[in-house]
Amino acid sequence: MDRPLAGKTIVLGITGSIAAYKGAEVARRLMKAGAEVHATLTRAGCEFITPLTLRTLTRNPVTVDMFEAPEEWEVKHVSLAQRASAVVVAPASANAIAKLALGLADEFIYAVALASRAPLVVAPAMNTNMYLHPATRENLDRLRARGAVVVEPEEGELASGAVGQGRLADPEAIVAAVARAAGRGDLQELRALVTAGPTREPLDPVRFISNRSSGRMGYALAGAAAERGARVTLVSGPTELPPPRGCEVVRVTTAEEMREAVTRRFPECDVLIAAAAVADYAPARAEPTKMKRGAGPLTVELRPTADIVAECARARREGQIVVGFAAETEDLLPRAREKMKDKGLDAIVANDVSVEGIGFESEENAGVMLLAKGGEVRLEKMPKPAFAHAVWEVVKELRGAG
Repeated sequence: MDRPLAGKTIVLGITGSIAAYKGAEVARRLMKAGAEVHATLTRAGCEFITPLTLRTLTRNPVTVDMFEAPEEWEVKHVSLAQRASAVVVAPASANAIAKLALGLADEFIYAVALASRAPLVVAPAMNTNMYLHPATRENLDRLRARGAVVVEPEEGELASGAVGQGRLADPEAIVAAVARAAGRGDLQELRALVTAGPTREPLDPVRFISNRSSGRMGYALAGAAAERGARVTLVSGPTELPPPRGCEVVRVTTAEEMREAVTRRFPECDVLIAAAAVADYAPARAEPTKMKRGAGPLTVELRPTADIVAECARARREGQIVVGFAAETEDLLPRAREKMKDKGLDAIVANDVSVEGIGFESEENAGVMLLAKGGEVRLEKMPKPAFAHAVWEVVKELRGAG
């Protein structure tokens, strides 16, 4: 199981919002991610959820009164502030956001936030009009300007019955933001370029040639790098996936559009991982109007598309790393080794897409990562996000060896 917050101490503040009950789920998922969680409730927060609930979940004392007598003497808001890997306020009411922006410290969580130099993650939850009010927007902008991470609320049905933006973000999204802010952090100096998804090569205005790639592997690679602090650009072919948080997403359709987007950005990156399933061939001519059904067979002339990853590998500067993917249905390792050599890659991830459960459109992956300098790393079957982190571990070693 991937535990991006293992060894981290997270201070979680739950404030006076109807979404306070979801704060318990945020605490649970932070712990599942490996964090030691110290929860605190504002007085208004206690109207919605009890300290006992959070104490049971986190197995740590829950502070409400900043002046309560501690079991062992310490200035608690200072000691927690110094130990914190991140301070998280979820849900953050409009009142809480205003206090954080003004630097008030009349309750425990605000005192911790003011005393800590750890990253601050704020997840607003409130009525739509309150969220969109200029005062709230200005307060959030002020927090962002100081480096706080704001996990935007979702649109949906609110406690009032109205529909609009203001619902607390999904707990997994909040945990992912915390992981990026205070988790691994081992890729903070890295500029990563990742490609994902299929391309579509048009035959006419309504038809195209494509493949079964869902984009999940590339999106997982981009998301994993962002969680670990990298600056990530994801060049994505057409997919139905939500964009990974913390990434710049460049959307393209054809192989040529992907080539243009990647080659333009490649000089500025440290690592390119080309996980996209780019079409090897495209129609030599796309008809300007819809082709009509005929009585006989139809012949379409295809032309080869550019080999994007090979082009980047030839142009790379010293220190840049280029990693490709080899999706094969037979002779997996010999074909992958040949592809790695021919394209001049530093490494290639080989996987047999004919195996049920790890091919295109699947939630899991398995394969072998071959290294140009010799050796291989076997990656057992696992969820694609975990697989992505395993690939980045190998990339880290390659950068260190270089």
